[in-house]
Amino acid sequence: MKRTIIGVCAALLLASCGENVEKKASEKLAVARTAFEQGDFNAAKTEIDSIKLLYPKAFEARHAANRLMLEVEKKEQELSVMYLDSLLQTKQQEVEAIRKNYTLEKNAEYQQVGNYFWPTQTVEKNLHRSYLRFQVSEQGTMSMTSIYCGGSNIHHTRVKVTAPDGTFAETPVSRDIYETTDLGEKIEKADFKLGADGDVLSFLYINQSKPLKVELLGDRNYTMTMPASDKQALVGIYELAQLLSSIEKIKKEKEEANLKIQFVIRRLDKHIQEDSIPEN
Repeated sequence: MKRTIIGVCAALLLASCGENVEKKASEKLAVARTAFEQGDFNAAKTEIDSIKLLYPKAFEARHAANRLMLEVEKKEQELSVMYLDSLLQTKQQEVEAIRKNYTLEKNAEYQQVGNYFWPTQTVEKNLHRSYLRFQVSEQGTMSMTSIYCGGSNIHHTRVKVTAPDGTFAETPVSRDIYETTDLGEKIEKADFKLGADGDVLSFLYINQSKPLKVELLGDRNYTMTMPASDKQALVGIYELAQLLSSIEKIKKEKEEANLKIQFVIRRLDKHIQEDSIPEN
């Protein structure tokens, strides 16, 4: 009889403790939901994490907390998309405001993505000239082409640019080299993309106001002074590239946010289905 009484008391005590744990966890859950509704997502997540840490056996409250966490994550991503939409619109307006300053070359028959040039650097205006040409794709990929025209080949593969104080930047060996001959004139071209150019493009941009020596390095070297018109082309293309690449980055971030939203929605739907199943 005594054992029966002790067993009953123990069962009542355990039930009481269980109810107390659920009650305390539910109180924290209420605080988390209030924070969520007020837009304080960090506070909401902190309260939800504390439920998992402090009340691991409060199964009902933890289940509800998991669902609330998904709602928080969904709302965060939705707000992120709204912000990115606004930022994207601003950047696109900035591009539209200056687009008229550039020449877009794009052959609709075989090019899906065209390239922007500074008007003074279009091919037809620069025949028989050795110089650095700059361009940026519609997707924001900037590149520099070193062009040599002369009576004999130098077989150049690199470019070195030097400022008056002796500082310089030099490209690695180009992976995209082209050589030809036109009516006895030797023509060489070497391409370098921003990010794989040995920081030459950023060096040119930073030192745009200074006299700059350009060397085409190969079996023989060719040296020239960079004219003001080419510096202006570099600056214009560089700044457009920054805008276009930022647009592509925003688009990618927006796509990732939307994918996260879809993932969270699927998990929320699963929670809703589980909650709708009647207990036996």
